[in-house]
Amino acid sequence: MAFDYKKEYREFYLPGKKPEIVAVPRMNYIAVPGKGDPNEEGGAYKKAVGVLYAIAYTIKMSKMGDHRIDGYFDFVVPPLEGLWWQEGVEGFDYTKKSAFQWIAMIRLPDFVTREDFAWARQEASEKKKTDCSCAEFFTLEEGLCVQIMHIGPYEEEAASVVLMDKLAEEKGYRSDFTEVRRHHEIYLSDVRKTAPERWRTVIRHPVAPSAGRTDD
Repeated sequence: MAFDYKKEYREFYLPGKKPEIVAVPRMNYIAVPGKGDPNEEGGAYKKAVGVLYAIAYTIKMSKMGDHRIDGYFDFVVPPLEGLWWQEGVEGFDYTKKSAFQWIAMIRLPDFVTREDFAWARQEASEKKKTDCSCAEFFTLEEGLCVQIMHIGPYEEEAASVVLMDKLAEEKGYRSDFTEVRRHHEIYLSDVRKTAPERWRTVIRHPVAPSAGRTDD
């Protein structure tokens, strides 16, 4: 049976509808950075997502070809994720989606090295007839975060973020956004087949201990 990261690491992919504090370890990703409205047809974001899946499935299906990846095991391709921000804006202004900056990502299995990634990027470019050179091997160590399972449209995430901020404050933490630690979303629903009110999105924000906080 293929290894499913969502099931094996439920604490990172399947949190509850109430916010919680979690320590997120270092993970490697296929990543494509960009900017602009993610809903634009034929836009940069949709192209980036296509590149991510092309590389992810090239790695998954490498077992069927001549290239052998050391330590390979069969796996379910992890869900699409994204880091999001807008310059000079605290939170999000959904009326200015063209101002979004993002890093679209799919988690890599731990057995994938930079050399394996480079092979898969080249292989995907040749086999899928698409330029995958924009993709990067990206390592992210988020550390301490507050997260929640948001149910509903992305434009309604603010209500979930309020709950996250409240819980963090009650536990003695503060927001800790930096140029590395961003608003993080993990997409668990196929938006083409699921009504917006049922979309499931993990929202994760970085936090740090507030001044004067003592350990529990």
